[in-house]
Formats: sequence, C-alpha cells, structure tokens
Amino acid sequence: MSLILLLYPTLFLLATIRVSKDTFPSGKGGELKRLQVEQSLVEALRQALAEPSGQRLYKSGKLSGLFPSRHGVHGAAAEQALREGLLEIVRTETKGKTVIEWVRLTPHGVEFLHARESPLYALQELRSTLQLNQQAAPLWLMEMRNSLHALEERLAADARKWLERLDALARRVEETLRRLEQAAPLVPPEVAEAHPWAIDALNYLERRRLAAGPPANGVAGCCPLPELFAALVPQHPNLSVQLYHEG
Repeated sequence: MSLILLLYPTLFLLATIRVSKDTFPSGKGGELKRLQVEQSLVEALRQALAEPSGQRLYKSGKLSGLFPSRHGVHGAAAEQALREGLLEIVRTETKGKTVIEWVRLTPHGVEFLHARESPLYALQELRSTLQLNQQAAPLWLMEMRNSLHALEERLAADARKWLERLDALARRVEETLRRLEQAAPLVPPEVAEAHPWAIDALNYLERRRLAAGPPANGVAGCCPLPELFAALVPQHPNLSVQLYHEG
C-alpha cells in the first residue's frame, strides 16, 4: 500500500459523484447512464484544463463550448460540474432570452479529473464495464439464439420451396420423356402390318437426327442402310436383308 501511495499520492482524494436517486432509473440502465454522464464530464474537464482562461459552458452553433447540449447526458454532466464546484462561472452574457455562461476549471475539478485519470480508477471503470457486459451476456445469447432460429426456419422454408420446384420440374421432364418414348411416327396401317420394323426404323432415324444436332450447311446427314439394318436386327431378329431392302 505504501508503494501505491508513493507513486500515486492523489489516488485517495475524495471526489464523490452526488446523484439523487431520481436522477436515473435503477438497474442496468441507471448504471449505464451514470457512466455516460461521467464520461461527458471528464471530457469537458479535460477541455477546460487545456484553456484555463475560461470557455462557454455549452456549445452554441459554430461557437465552441465544454458541453455539446443542455439536455440529456451532457446537460446532467454540466449540472453536476457546477453543483459540485468542478467548474465555476466567471461571467455571463445575455442574448435575447438566452444566458451564455463562461466557466473555468476549479482546483477541485483538477483533483476530480486526476483521480479519474489514475490507473486505479481506470481499473474500477473496467470492472464496472465487465460487470455490465456479464449481465448483458445472457440477453445477448438469447437474442442470438432467436436470430439463428429465425434464420434456420427461413432457410428451411426456402429449401422446401426449391425442392418443390425441382420435384415439379422432374415430374414434367419424366412425363415429357414418357410421351416421347411412347410416341411413334405415324405410318399407314397397311405399311405397319406388312413391315413391322418400319416404326422402329423411323424412330431410330429420328433419334439419330436429334443426336446429330443442327445439320451442317443446312443439309442433314444421311443414315447408311447397313447402320439402320444393324440397329433394327436386335429388335427384329427375323428381319432378313431381303425383307429389309423390300421395305
């Protein structure tokens, strides 16, 4: 302890922040407000220390001031600075209904600022911040779980819609293929009766044409007769060369 007193003799100067119980709501929100007010107060005191001759208490338009606003966190910090004697009013100016206050840093304000710039106070503030984050962690985890659950449901719904579209497309393809396979080129009944292999021959020629793609130079390639005969024999073993040529 003596070592700490030697290195930082002003660590133990008392500078209590007096805030009434009604100033901020209780709980986590009140602690967060307190930290925000103190941060605004420390920043203003640093600025006042840099210009000891005096500055405007509040910023006005393009004119600089220690506090950006008279309301909210900055307004509460300014009221605390005057109430606790951290800043003192050196003069006032009246413009219409607005009173402009000029202030400067007091010795008590210097001690207040030094105490909050010390390593001990920084560690205490870090501890408060860690405690706030620890308290907020369960809520954050719950929100993250809810977000992930909603994302999972959305992805599952999108996947179901996509699979339904794929299934419908697959059914259409299967139906089209079935119709194409069952469809046979129209030939006169007497030709089909006299030459049963004629329908299969026409089907083979059609499949060959589709497999060959667009004809080169607009002229479709011819199927050699031996090739067509070889394609028909597996389906019509009794087909002879003579019957084939007669057809």
